[in-house]
This record gives sequence, C-alpha cells and structure tokens, in this order.
Amino acid sequence: MTESYDLTIIGGGPAGIFAGFYAGMREANAQLIESLPQLGGQVQALYPEKHILDIAGIPDIQAQDLIKQQVKQLAQFPITQKLDQTVTDIQRTADGFTVTTPAGTSESKAIVIAVGNGSFSPRPLVIDNAAELQGKHLFYAVTNVERFRDKRVLIAGGGDSALDQALMLAPVAKSVQLVHRRDEFRALEHTVAQVKASDIEVTTPYMIKAAEPVADGLAVTLKKMRTDETITTVVDDIVVSYGFTSDHKTVDAWGIDLETERHLFKVDTTMQTSEPGIYAIGDGVTYPGKQALIATAFGEAPIAVNAIMQELYPTRRGPAHSSSIRPVK
Repeated sequence: MTESYDLTIIGGGPAGIFAGFYAGMREANAQLIESLPQLGGQVQALYPEKHILDIAGIPDIQAQDLIKQQVKQLAQFPITQKLDQTVTDIQRTADGFTVTTPAGTSESKAIVIAVGNGSFSPRPLVIDNAAELQGKHLFYAVTNVERFRDKRVLIAGGGDSALDQALMLAPVAKSVQLVHRRDEFRALEHTVAQVKASDIEVTTPYMIKAAEPVADGLAVTLKKMRTDETITTVVDDIVVSYGFTSDHKTVDAWGIDLETERHLFKVDTTMQTSEPGIYAIGDGVTYPGKQALIATAFGEAPIAVNAIMQELYPTRRGPAHSSSIRPVK
C-alpha cells in the first residue's frame, strides 16, 4: 500500500527538524525527507563547529550540538524520517500531492518545503592551481577546528561566515589573517567589533591573486583593489568564505509552479506559497521584513504546521499559547 501522510516536510536542516517536532506536537502524521545521509542540512555539513548566537534562551551553542539537541527533541514523536533521499517530483492529486523520491512514492495532504536555497556549493577561489590545493591547503569551510591548530591561517571573505570562522580559529591557530576586498565588512556589528578587538590581522581592501607552495608554507599574493599594488604573505592554509551558489534544478523539475523572487519562494502570512497546500519556511522563503536567521525559521515552522492542521482538521483545537503545550516525558 502507498504510504499516506498529513504533511511532508522536505529538508532536514534546523527549520525542517523543528517543523517535524512541532508536527508531532500537533499529532500530525508526518514524514521528513532529507537528501543528505544525516539531519542538519548546511549547518551540520559545513559549519558543525560554528557558534550559533541567535537562539532565544541559549547564549551560545555550537551548530553540531544544536542539531543533536534538535534530533533528540524530534525523537519524542513518531515522525517518519527518510534520509539520503532527494525529492525528485511533486504532483498534485485529488486529495493532495504525490511525493516521489528514488526510493518510491508517497501521498501527502500538504507539504512544507524547508530546503533553504537548494543544493549548495561554495563560490570557488579563482586561481590557476585551486584544484591542486583544495583539501590540502585550501578549504571552503572549517569543519574541524583542530585541523588548524598552531597553523598560520588566511581567511578570505567579509561576511558573517568569514568573520565567524576567523574568531573560531583565533584561539587555536598560530595566527589568523582576514582578507577582504572592501574596507567595510558585511557581518553583524557585534561580530565586526569582536574581530577588531582580537589579535586577528585584518588586511583590506585586498583579494587573493595567487598562492604558490614554498618551503615553509604557501606564498599568497594579495592584490590591492583598483590598483596594481601587491603584497605577499606566507601562511599554512587558506579558508575561502565567499558564500555559496545555490542550485534549484531539482526543485525546478517538480511538477508544480511556485512563485519566486530571486530564487526564493514567496509566501503569505501563514507561510503558504502560491500553490495551495504547499508551504515553505527557512532561508528559502521571502516576504516583507524577512530575516534569514535560524531564530526566524523556528518561528515560521509552527505557523506553517498550525495553518496546515487548521485546514485539515478544523475542529481540532490547537495550542492557544506556548505555555499551554505540555512537554513529552
């Protein structure tokens, strides 16, 4: 028999995991489908040791620990988890939707999309020998802080991730140099202030033009923006944090047409997309005032789930306030 669910959550990052937990709180029959072999999404795969600061009531928590806590929270309910499966198609039916993965099909009355910006890949460092250096002296994320202990590290980038990784490595690395092509950073003010107050060497406005192995490390050539001036610094490793490009090819292949803006799903106040019955939450959605924070996604998840449950079971009485929800023991 074909599996049938009240709702299907597509994406197992922080937003998708919390949506699964809240679906359990509402006693929904739900499945969670994640394309990676484990839950956690981009946060777990790329930034497991990143410090998360925007969760209410938790002053500071590493990304991998946040995911562990979320997985433990999710385990309180019998939410079907399908890992290492990519949703290849969604088709509307008379009663909802048919969801297809390489493992088979299932039926779902409603869908919550929590895929972030789609499949992602880092923006590469454009130098001739980047492929030769990658994985040896060139990295696009800090997944293991100990790998850089007592190393001279150059971090390229000017956003939150670049500065976060610089601050993460500062206590363990021999030295950290932060290189950005602009004088101003695009990170949160508090993070910028932390960098300025640290021992991190800031080099602006420069960008990497070349990196050549030498006897004692890598000789990195930095070019000053809008000039021909260059300087050379010798380091052990380079971490490039230029952001990521997203690929919506899989989503675009689905048999539904969702309204987007700059590759983000447009949603209403209930998190419903332009397609009735399909909702979206997390970094992959847009609406006036949207902030791409984990804390924001955690608020969007119950809005979407409650809207779905109200539509499917209008006589059920949902929680009027968070204090009325009894924890599972």
